[in-house]
Amino acid sequence: MTGARYIPERQAAAYDDFVRRFPAFAATAAMDAWRATDYERLDRLGHVYLDYTGGGLYAASQIRRHEELLLERVLGNPHSQNPTSLASSELARGAREAVRRFFNAPEDEFEVVFTANASGALKLVGEAYPFAPGGVYLLSSDNHNSVNGIREFALRGGAAVSYIPVREGDLRLDEQRLRAALRGAGKGEAAAATTGAASAGAAHPGSSGPGKLFAYPAQSNFSGVQHPLEWVAEARELGWDVIVDCAAFAPTNRLDARALGADFIPLSFYKLFGYPTGSGCLIARREALAKLRRPWFAGGTITLASVQHEQWHRLAPGATGFEDGTIDYLGLPAVTIGLEHVERVGIDLIHARVEALTGWLLEELESLRHSDGTPLVRIFGPRDGQRRGATIALYFLDPSGRPYDVYDVEAAAARELISVRSGCFCNPGDGEVAHRITGDDMERCFTNPDVAVTLSQCQRAIEDATGKVPNTIRVSLGLASNFADVHRFMAFAERYRDRRTA
Repeated sequence: MTGARYIPERQAAAYDDFVRRFPAFAATAAMDAWRATDYERLDRLGHVYLDYTGGGLYAASQIRRHEELLLERVLGNPHSQNPTSLASSELARGAREAVRRFFNAPEDEFEVVFTANASGALKLVGEAYPFAPGGVYLLSSDNHNSVNGIREFALRGGAAVSYIPVREGDLRLDEQRLRAALRGAGKGEAAAATTGAASAGAAHPGSSGPGKLFAYPAQSNFSGVQHPLEWVAEARELGWDVIVDCAAFAPTNRLDARALGADFIPLSFYKLFGYPTGSGCLIARREALAKLRRPWFAGGTITLASVQHEQWHRLAPGATGFEDGTIDYLGLPAVTIGLEHVERVGIDLIHARVEALTGWLLEELESLRHSDGTPLVRIFGPRDGQRRGATIALYFLDPSGRPYDVYDVEAAAARELISVRSGCFCNPGDGEVAHRITGDDMERCFTNPDVAVTLSQCQRAIEDATGKVPNTIRVSLGLASNFADVHRFMAFAERYRDRRTA
């Protein structure tokens, strides 16, 4: 049978049933060879890695190629015309072109700004966006905290901040409310959700008026929900600038920047291919980047500056004006190598593979029951494969419906070398809705001096006071995932059948 040599004999029957239910998986059999060679350390060391939304895994061939390049070249700081600097500059240009090619971001439409990660890319936008009184920062409550954090810049600039909530069941956004907020442009429904505003101030010079910025994720890092990409065109037609956070989406889905049309696309490369871990980028439409006004300058961002007058400096044009200091010139060649690796494997093949594995895992988890028929698992978000990615948020439940302590579950999985993640995943909006955490529940974490500032202590305080468990287990799949991984996780989950919580 296809792929059978990579599956332990005890899993063979389950695998046959799997490919019968998900026949598209058979077409991804070539990826078994990548698992057996480039990722052989997983099986050799006995690991099941199920935290791809936290970070991708690097291939052995990536490391070998990067090592060979570094050992065979002499590379220096690119801010010069000497031979080692020019060599580094050429490799950086190659990395920029690789990004353009992989994400279809042509140079006449987009700038590629290298950053430390997606969070760094989002901070660049937030600190330089022309927020002002009358402007709006509209965002989905399903967002990573790096997107939530931009609200601090909006409030400081006097703009309104408005959240569009997700529905409790499937954790999808209410499209009717979203469209009403987009049309409202700071009035009506959008203003009703405003969380506050800072003191008044004027719009930035060169802006056409108070900025309107809309932000949402292409794929939720909490629930795996894939929000409609069509919202970008709708929002831009109504005069909004749009951020689409693609950090969780890009590793297992084809991302076409030109077709998407978003003004700002933040990415972390380690989530795509594991290495390097200190490089990301902002793909920005040229006209959108031109609206930004940087609040400072640094080495590398300017063409010249003088200390004879405090206003004498000239920012470098385009991406260079946003790349603070010296770029990661030794790490950027690894970005090219990583993107070429994903190209060789095939992003569409990766998508088909994780889609089938996720579909099977969802069905199997939903079918788990205790002896009395009560469910063993509760899934937060979509329970089927429609408009969702390879990320699953869940609880294990005892026969009375009480969740098992997620930290204990994570620790038990770790003892078996199964890597899952627990927490709120830097996405408080989804977590609060999923676990029915109210503003009053959260208030004790911010106003009670006896509750310390750590996430776990806040979660314990809410659980002790309300009985609600504001914590989650997350399982996520990626490039190197295979059937043996998800089958082994299911075997782990089944051990909780008929067990009572402490």
